[in-house]
Amino acid sequence: MADNALLIALNAIPKLGSIKIQSLAEKFKCYDDFLKAKPEDLLEIPGIGKIICENIIKSREKVDPNREIERANKLGIKIITLLDKEYPELLKQIYDPPPVLYTKGEIAFLNNKSIAIVGSRKASAYGKNAAMKFAKELASLTINIVSGMARGIDSFAHKGAIDAGGPTTAVFGCGIDIIYPPENISLMKEILKCGCVISSFPLGTPPQAVNFPARNRIISGLSLGTLVVEAAEKSGSLITADFSLEQCREVFAIPGSIFNPYSRGTHKLIKQGAKLVESIDDILDELYLESPKNSNTNTADSVNLPNLSETEKSILEVIDYQPIQIEQIINLSHRNSQEVNAVLTCLELKGYISALPGGYFVRN
Repeated sequence: MADNALLIALNAIPKLGSIKIQSLAEKFKCYDDFLKAKPEDLLEIPGIGKIICENIIKSREKVDPNREIERANKLGIKIITLLDKEYPELLKQIYDPPPVLYTKGEIAFLNNKSIAIVGSRKASAYGKNAAMKFAKELASLTINIVSGMARGIDSFAHKGAIDAGGPTTAVFGCGIDIIYPPENISLMKEILKCGCVISSFPLGTPPQAVNFPARNRIISGLSLGTLVVEAAEKSGSLITADFSLEQCREVFAIPGSIFNPYSRGTHKLIKQGAKLVESIDDILDELYLESPKNSNTNTADSVNLPNLSETEKSILEVIDYQPIQIEQIINLSHRNSQEVNAVLTCLELKGYISALPGGYFVRN
């Protein structure tokens, strides 16, 4: 059986990939044997040709797994490999699990029942609200919300889980010591209070586009299913959905406006057989997970809104899940601007609506 030092060293060599790393680890067993391997020894391994062999010989002298482990320890990062009992069971089941994971935070949550929530970086107010709503309700059931901490839907999925105090996992497409996007440093700190961040990339790896498909494969691999909230026709979210299907996991999609180009990807998934989702019950039922009663959040159509006055209810009724401008609210509610402004402030404080730039409001 290979040792952890060997797997960490192989993982740091560019362009090898999980399958070749596993083949090399089976051949050499330990790091010292790998260092002593001759070119003819490497060429005996299926998939290792002359170019890859030269790359390995050139790169292995620069790789020091013990120094990598020491550096990770100083940063509060734990490195786990396929050999460790902490390695997530669900991820281990995919065809080419990453041999090494860099982790920070409470990694026990990686073995919770998990759902991935992904979507467009250019999210609409509707998409952001949907991501937060589903993440919050699922996380309240101790379901781990897995996403990529990217701008847009990913960030709001993590925020929803954090609001519920439930577990959430951010998977990086760069070294775990690099915060990307940089404006999400505060979000990462919040994630670490109730979950963890992970990466399959060595420390210091920059966030390059070529890394993100591998990141997306881990997101889907950790999860029982992937929920796509908003996505263009060609997007990384659809790649994650494809990986989910390849891994024999479920794919869910939230329908959106026919006028929103970032709903075309989710509508395409639904046409192809993805489960159309309107509430978390649709997800829980499909995965045979226990469903709480009345999981749908209350809306203005609900009979019981005890903390709202009749005036507040009547104004809430004209505010939809698509942004609406204040002038339209005034016209539809048949009330004066002063009264409407006062009620909108109350509704926002009570969490029923959110104010958007340009005088728009949207239902939460």
